[in-house]
Amino acid sequence: MAENTERHSVSLAGKVALVTGSAKRLGRAVALRLAHEGADLVIHHRASPSEAQETVAEIEKLGRRAMAVSADLLRVNEIRGLLTETEKTFGRLDILVNSAANFIQTNFEETTELVWDASLDTNLKAAFFCAQAAAPMLKESRGVIVNFADIGGVRPWPGYLPHCISKAGVITMTQGLAKVLAPEVRVNAIAPGTITMEGDSPELEAEFIRRAPLKRSGKPGDIEDAVLFLIHAQFMTGQVLILDGGRTL
Repeated sequence: MAENTERHSVSLAGKVALVTGSAKRLGRAVALRLAHEGADLVIHHRASPSEAQETVAEIEKLGRRAMAVSADLLRVNEIRGLLTETEKTFGRLDILVNSAANFIQTNFEETTELVWDASLDTNLKAAFFCAQAAAPMLKESRGVIVNFADIGGVRPWPGYLPHCISKAGVITMTQGLAKVLAPEVRVNAIAPGTITMEGDSPELEAEFIRRAPLKRSGKPGDIEDAVLFLIHAQFMTGQVLILDGGRTL
């Protein structure tokens, strides 16, 4: 049998990406990396207009197009509006990165309905309906979805049960969407361990470093590299890429 020698370009030139929660921190880092790789960006935020515009300005300095859109992802009508704005401005969507999330600590006995809803709605419900709203454009472009799960969705932490349950849901959602949207759209997820950024306290990563075989926490570049890998991994769908320095071992 003849070897398939087709190779896919690593450039994202001409592609349009929507990264939720991309005005700040990890979402912002991912958006900027995609812009460096040639993509135009939709910078989603809920209530960070100045940070979102700063991110847009940085992307435009790279010669890429970008716009900031505010939307409350807990409201499905606002999610649909976000995708409508994307289509109106760019006419297409190739990449959806569901990175918007929260991380709420609560013990089992004191978990309230409010905390439960905040965790499940932000981390799971929003990602599902973003995927639903984006699906028509992604099918047309044969695009890709990258979801942000968490190692807590694989090995739950007692002090963060609603969060861990929501991220376990993201893993199952990823697998289900990979079936529902195939073959046009690939859907994968990353499950980070502790990721630290400039300004984070050393105490945040100390326990993780003690337990992780690689003896370091993750950095934004590790997340960026993983997102790019999943975007370009043409024969991968429904998978969860664990980025934890070996911590779950």
